[in-house]
Amino acid sequence: MTTLVTILTPGFADWELALLNAGARAYYNLQTRFATPGGEEVTSAGGMRVVPQMAVEDIDIGTVDAILINGGTIWQTEQAPDLGELLRAAREQGKVIGGICDGVIALARAGILDDVRHTANGPESLPDTGYKGTALFTGSQRAILDQSIVTAPGTAPVSFMGAVLEALGLRNGDLDFYLGLYAAEHQPAA
Repeated sequence: MTTLVTILTPGFADWELALLNAGARAYYNLQTRFATPGGEEVTSAGGMRVVPQMAVEDIDIGTVDAILINGGTIWQTEQAPDLGELLRAAREQGKVIGGICDGVIALARAGILDDVRHTANGPESLPDTGYKGTALFTGSQRAILDQSIVTAPGTAPVSFMGAVLEALGLRNGDLDFYLGLYAAEHQPAA
């Protein structure tokens, strides 16, 4: 069974991966799991408490198909967990890796963005990470998929969902319909 693991941290942005996880589980019958540093319960920016299934430290890359990093302000601080080893191992094994909003910072710190096209909340959100992919940064309002790496600004949860499912080989007419359904509110008024 295709398995997605979403990494949550204290104060995570609850809206960013809710649609992806709900769609993956309810419509695609994928297994969705959640991990936090130390396996601790976390509270979202909106006050939702989540008890994860596992600790980040216990993620077995061989048993998952995608590692997704949810955004939140912790990624801009020294309290951010170091996911470098996990993310590099996932990339070496050809797993889908995704980061949205400030979750993209974790990918940059791990060197995952050094050789792929990517986006984030803005170029100013990545300079202190030490990454070498500046020339490949694209200021896109939509998610970008390149070499199984998915990045998106925090304002793009719909296209992020689509890019992750596409990276998992699930792009079809049903996904296109689903994306259109959720993106409809962003169309110009008639």
